[in-house]
Amino acid sequence: MSGLASDTAMVMAAGLGKRMRPLTATQPKPMVRVAGKPLIDHALDRLAEAGVSRAVVNVHYLADALEAHITERESPSIIISDERDLLLETGGGMIKAKDHLPDPFFCLNADNIWLDGPASGFHDLSNRWNPNEMDALLLVVPHTRAVNFNGQGDFHMDAVGRLSRRKPGRVAPFIYTGIQLVSHRLLRDAPEGNFSTNVLWNRAIEEGRLFGASFTGLWFEVGTPQAIKPTEDALARG
Repeated sequence: MSGLASDTAMVMAAGLGKRMRPLTATQPKPMVRVAGKPLIDHALDRLAEAGVSRAVVNVHYLADALEAHITERESPSIIISDERDLLLETGGGMIKAKDHLPDPFFCLNADNIWLDGPASGFHDLSNRWNPNEMDALLLVVPHTRAVNFNGQGDFHMDAVGRLSRRKPGRVAPFIYTGIQLVSHRLLRDAPEGNFSTNVLWNRAIEEGRLFGASFTGLWFEVGTPQAIKPTEDALARG
């Protein structure tokens, strides 16, 4: 399937999965099974279906098991970004993998589960992408389309799609799905070592270059063991 802004995605799979304990005591969080398959396979299958041909996957915690599982795949083809020596967080992970990432590239969390709407989330981002205006375009979802989510939301979005942070004491209408389209411009002058993408997003917000695209499908928060069964039940209903 064509029409994508990039043929490559970075898949964030290096985290410790503390909220998913005790299931992550003996396996990395991306290997936790939901609806019959590991979380990371849900994400990689969605990439393959959308036509994304390469996935750069960072590994750290129990990396051997994760690497052995995903390198058997043919689609998308897998490149490992090895963080065994030092967990670099989301921002540092992108910087380490930068040489494998075209401009722009998709980035998503390995523990995401979603059901696409009329178009795939990756096509939603691609259709909205404007490199002249944007450093990053985040796929965000309204509360009505977020299953298992009990938080206050992450972002406000203005009429043209620019994002701003949730204001203190307020509920923000949009939740970040963990999926984004990223320009190399976002990565410029990045800190050394481990740091969060939030550092880069904050600068993009100040410059008016962080945008959102509202997701038309259903997104599932699968952060804890308790969220697995409701997610499986919802997926079974389609």
